[in-house]
Amino acid sequence: MAKVRRLMLVSTVLTALAVAAVLGIIGDRLFRSEGSQAPTQATLTLPPGAKIVQSAIADDRIVLTLQVGGALEIRTYDLKTLKPLGRLNFSTVP
Repeated sequence: MAKVRRLMLVSTVLTALAVAAVLGIIGDRLFRSEGSQAPTQATLTLPPGAKIVQSAIADDRIVLTLQVGGALEIRTYDLKTLKPLGRLNFSTVP
């Protein structure tokens, strides 16, 4: 009978520790003060006649596919700062 009580006590203590660890992690993530940043605002100027064909978010980047004068162009921006990171133009060779 003492063995059963000891096993139940060990099981109860381990379960309580596991629940406390999970609650501690949840509390840490909820109350961690990283400081919320104000939303970033920016105005993207496109060339005359340009049309946004597609947009996507990948990792920490915003990717825009533009149609400029019949040619496709891909522009990449940083998601947090909205600063331009890259530009890729497509052209056809006769």
